[in-house]
Amino acid sequence: MLELIVVIAAMLVLIGLLLPALGRARARSSRISCPNCLKQVGLAARIFANDNEEKFPWQVSTNAGGSQEYRNMQNSAFRHFQAMSNELSTPKVLLCPEDKERTTAINWLIGNQNVSYFVGLDASETNAKSLLSGDRYLTAVRIPTNGFLELTSNDNVRWTRKYHDDHGYLLLGDGSVGQVDSAGLQTAIRESGVATVRLAFP
Repeated sequence: MLELIVVIAAMLVLIGLLLPALGRARARSSRISCPNCLKQVGLAARIFANDNEEKFPWQVSTNAGGSQEYRNMQNSAFRHFQAMSNELSTPKVLLCPEDKERTTAINWLIGNQNVSYFVGLDASETNAKSLLSGDRYLTAVRIPTNGFLELTSNDNVRWTRKYHDDHGYLLLGDGSVGQVDSAGLQTAIRESGVATVRLAFP
């Protein structure tokens, strides 16, 4: 009986030592996976643009394989990603590993519930600093309504604390992805090259 108690105590100590390490490994994995997903989205958008006169899907008519007609339609952010299904290997890349409120899609019959990233409706391949996409975890004075949020450099916008340790990932028009804090987010909005940044949220 004493030996059994000693073994159980040793196992509890080992578990106590391993849990923090596993948590750190999971956080590191998320820090790698999320930007990789956004990089794939950026590459897909640029491939699409190269085939469509340097226009992203939301700048091309649905008759030509784009999603332009959905630009002003409520809660239709997923349509812009769906238009890149030929360029994206799988819809799984549309989900941030830390986003437990959304579900992974198994095919391209997707909805907003399968997407963790916003779409920058003013993004342009010719404007390297335009906001192409990024984490949806934003809070602002003006809450997203009907799936849209318009931001200017004067708006108080920040990342929520729920994901990525008060940081978020941004995908820019040149395909680069970076993790920024809330101050970096506001800087990115100021340097985006447009007076008002219009974002479509899933």
